[in-house]
Formats: sequence, structure tokens, C-alpha cells
Amino acid sequence: MRRVALGLGANLGDRVAALQGGVDVVAPHLENAVVSSVYETVPVGGPAQPDYANAVLVGDFAGDPLELLELAQRAEAAWSRTREVRWGPRTLDVDVLVVGDLVRDDPVLTLPHPRARERAFVLLPWAEADPDAVLPDGTRVADLAAALGAADGVRRRDDVRLAVPS
Repeated sequence: MRRVALGLGANLGDRVAALQGGVDVVAPHLENAVVSSVYETVPVGGPAQPDYANAVLVGDFAGDPLELLELAQRAEAAWSRTREVRWGPRTLDVDVLVVGDLVRDDPVLTLPHPRARERAFVLLPWAEADPDAVLPDGTRVADLAAALGAADGVRRRDDVRLAVPS
């Protein structure tokens, strides 16, 4: 078993339903799954587009990292994800952030996610869902999140909740 984290984001259609749909596809394959609050996020980079809803799902996974990637892509496909514009709007995006302490430099799946440590919309919900999370280099996710402070353009939504299926 390896501790895994996945970042979820959506900014088209029913964003919260899409995030829940991603959780519903992936979480049953995890043990001890926990999902963060939903965070409202101003888009970073890319074309002009609506704000995102973001969350992070963590849990313990017994499979191969590419199996986890396949689950993430299955969740995206269930929400008709298309890849037309880099950093463009999307119905659902599910990124594998870490798989235990694995380090992979592969065009199919790079671990840890190459931009996760720079993104408030990843770090804030990740630190909430798994306060003890550590990157493969030993850096604590909570420390990275704290260094960002009250990140501009990222706010927790206390009016909606995601649920891990039982």
C-alpha cells in the first residue's frame, strides 16, 4: 500500500457534481480515503475561463501507479473531458499528485506532479485532507501550504461538501 493524492478540478457545468463524480470513481479503489473541502479558484494560466472548483482526494492504494492514472482518466471520461486547449476549461481534471515516495520522470506519468508544490489550489486542500502528507523529497505539504498563506484567488467553500462513498 502506498499513500496517494489526487487533485480534482472542474470549471464547466456542475463543477461540484463533477468533483463528486471523480471521487465516486476513484475512492472505491482506495483504503482510508479522505476528500478535502471544495475550494473556489481563479484560473491560473491559459485562456480566459470560468473559476474552478478544486479538491484533493487521498488514500492508500495497492495497485501500480499507471492503474491509478487509468482510474483518473476513467473519471475524466465519465464527465466527457476533452483535451483541446492546454490549461483550458474542463468538465473534470484528475491529476495524480503522488504515489507514496515514488519518483518518476516519464511523459505518461511524472511523479510527484511537477507543478503541485507551486499551486495553492492543490496544496491548501491537500494539507487539509492529509495534514501529515510529505513529498518524496521530505518536504511537508502543510509547510508548503502555510508558506503560501492566504493565497489570492483560492477560497474554501463551506457551503458544499464532497463525500467518500461507503
